[in-house]
Amino acid sequence: MNAEIIAVGSELLLGQIVNSNAQFISKNLADIGVNVFYHTVAGDNERRLSSAVKTACSRSNLLIFTGGLGPTKDDLTKETIAKLFNKELVHDETSLRYITNYFAQTNREMTENNKKQALIIKDAIVLPNENGMAPGMAFTQDEITCLLLPGPPSEMKPMFIKYAIPFLHSKMDVQTRLYSRVLKFFGIGESILETKLSDLIEKQTNPTIAPLASEHEVTIRLTAAHTNQEEAKKLLDETESEIVRRTSAFFYGYENDTLEKQTMDSLLKRNATVASAESLTGGLFGSIMTDQPGSSAVFKGGIIAYSNELKKNLLSVPDSLIKEHGAVSEECAEWMAEHIKNTAKTDYGISFTGVAGPEQQEKKPVGTVFIGVAGPQVTRVFPIKLAGTRKSIREKTVKHGLYLLNQLVKEDQ
Repeated sequence: MNAEIIAVGSELLLGQIVNSNAQFISKNLADIGVNVFYHTVAGDNERRLSSAVKTACSRSNLLIFTGGLGPTKDDLTKETIAKLFNKELVHDETSLRYITNYFAQTNREMTENNKKQALIIKDAIVLPNENGMAPGMAFTQDEITCLLLPGPPSEMKPMFIKYAIPFLHSKMDVQTRLYSRVLKFFGIGESILETKLSDLIEKQTNPTIAPLASEHEVTIRLTAAHTNQEEAKKLLDETESEIVRRTSAFFYGYENDTLEKQTMDSLLKRNATVASAESLTGGLFGSIMTDQPGSSAVFKGGIIAYSNELKKNLLSVPDSLIKEHGAVSEECAEWMAEHIKNTAKTDYGISFTGVAGPEQQEKKPVGTVFIGVAGPQVTRVFPIKLAGTRKSIREKTVKHGLYLLNQLVKEDQ
């Protein structure tokens, strides 16, 4: 099956709501081996919707509609589809009884247009709406299968999982499914990662390999198609093993992993603690760490010393050090990391100092960053050059800090 998802609603085109339905449906179709090649959005206009449907019929054999099944005049999806496929609309008695009972039980007046929601395309399979009024429906004509689903995600999602997916399974001759695995990398750009894997990507068949830059990181989605889950897992394992062999210095986890979670897990495993001394990042590291449930077991606190005066007063950075090397320097980062570790009596101390912009500081360009990590045995300082907005430089700095701290904790294990 080659699917096209058609979302109906002018509010989508106006940017008033996000088309999250298409993302949800695409992901679940991929899990059952259905290809999605197009996403289309059409407003509440019969002529434009008709045009979109005719185009979809020329290139896809599964059309999935969301939205436009409500009671008002601009809800015209099923009317438009019925007309295009020369189908009659009839009342589904079960749905009509449900709607009538709902209004009676809630002591609300039922207007005539509410009955419209019980209309279905004649001979279509009804997909019950257990979370709203309008039922969904499915039918096949001229080798094209149409699924009509309600627009509200709270209605569409459970209907799709409980009723639409079993319907689609019944239409598929071979139960080939797609199995995906996401690998996550940090400290390497998408282009460099792709270069390291270029031969694998060029020769990819099954599994497929798709690199993607995301949130200052890089991910690779591996997707294997197979009728047997264990065989698909073997294909994924083999490809992952080769990718990690080439990129082990940058690989840190899987789809649901984050750098902060990985770092906290490493500290917990070692029964270790950390404290932070932040200048450039203004407390962002501490904020991200304390967002993690159970963070109090590993993160003892931090000092935000943004000005040089507070660096001297709260972190005891010598005036001579700042005069000789500057607050944005390896020497200052090293001092801050070691001092916070000793003051907080933690196993690790981490420091951040640098220039986020928009102007240079101490004659150092924007994006100059120094991260200090003091451990039980050694203190390391990492000079980093970053680019981007003030906000992104600060976010990237914390990401680097989490990654570097995690690496040092793992080494100590």
